[in-house]
Amino acid sequence: MNRRHRCGPRLWAAALVLVTALGLAALPLQAASAAEGPVVTLSKSQAGTGGSITVGGSGWRPRTLLMMLICGQSEPGRGVIGGTNSCANADGRAVTTGDKGTFSKKLPVAEPPVPCPCVVHVATVTGDKAQADAMLEVAGHPVKALPAQSGAGKLSVLTDTRLDGSSGVLTWFGAPASRTFVFTVGNVGSAPLKDPVFQVGTSHGVFAPQWEDQQWRGTIAPGRKAQIKLPVELTSGAHGNYLVSLKFGGKVLAEQPWGVGRPWGVTLFWILLCVVVPAAVFRIGMAVVDRVRPRRSGGAGRHRGALHFPELAARVPKLRLPESSRRAASPPRDTTGTGTHTTTALPWFTPDTDPGAPAGQLSAPSDNSPTTKGNT
Repeated sequence: MNRRHRCGPRLWAAALVLVTALGLAALPLQAASAAEGPVVTLSKSQAGTGGSITVGGSGWRPRTLLMMLICGQSEPGRGVIGGTNSCANADGRAVTTGDKGTFSKKLPVAEPPVPCPCVVHVATVTGDKAQADAMLEVAGHPVKALPAQSGAGKLSVLTDTRLDGSSGVLTWFGAPASRTFVFTVGNVGSAPLKDPVFQVGTSHGVFAPQWEDQQWRGTIAPGRKAQIKLPVELTSGAHGNYLVSLKFGGKVLAEQPWGVGRPWGVTLFWILLCVVVPAAVFRIGMAVVDRVRPRRSGGAGRHRGALHFPELAARVPKLRLPESSRRAASPPRDTTGTGTHTTTALPWFTPDTDPGAPAGQLSAPSDNSPTTKGNT
């Protein structure tokens, strides 16, 4: 029994040391995977137009929307020269990463608008920018060497930078804001620079800029200057204070602040939506209630307090005329039996002013019968 009790603590200590060693060994692996960042893998390294490849990825942020494009004139270590203008944008695909930051989706193979070398370019659409590339050989597409950078040529910004352009109506409703970054550079080196590649980055707040390679077509001879115009575009709904930076040869040449207004059109849309939808629901509900509720007999269900003509006539008190007025209004009666009607004087006429009496006669009629001749 004592032997068992003595061996128990030793076994627990050995197990604890083993678990600690395994945990320490796993830490470098986790750090290495975190340092690698986003990774893109392809099911095929070569494919022809009309086919498809399966694109997989790991190391991305969970539940993040990504855009997959086939771009030309690019390499994984150098990026996409010319930005998305060098990509087959019409045949791109969107994908959302899973809970572990991985994804897998088919992508149709299409020829980019510029020659190869080509890559499958995967970048985030919203949130913090991240991107990764994987080499792809598009069968039958022309191949052209990337522009070489000469170490003898050096550029220097000679004038103040500016952002040309303005926001339209669509930007007010959340469309991506875009400007043209204009600056003038001079070649202060001893060798000409042909088709130099600049890096343009945009940063917001305390975040570091996300760089994008853009190539300018032309040659700058030693001691000469040239005006450069590069497009700059933000994500949809971006607003606030941004900083546009220009880098060449690993050195930041210029920075330009950019204030982007809030897309109030989106706010107005949601306000109108919150007002119109309840009003429409209320009207629909009232119409349903009006159809469902029972009707009263006689059509009195729609207007509850309305009085109809029969009810109103029954409530109005009957008018009673004076006795003399009723007698005057009654038709004359035949009292002689001859079929003639006697005229009765109206109550508001006196005997003297009766219009039916002979003119000049103010008293009762006397015997006015004609006398017989011969009677004396």
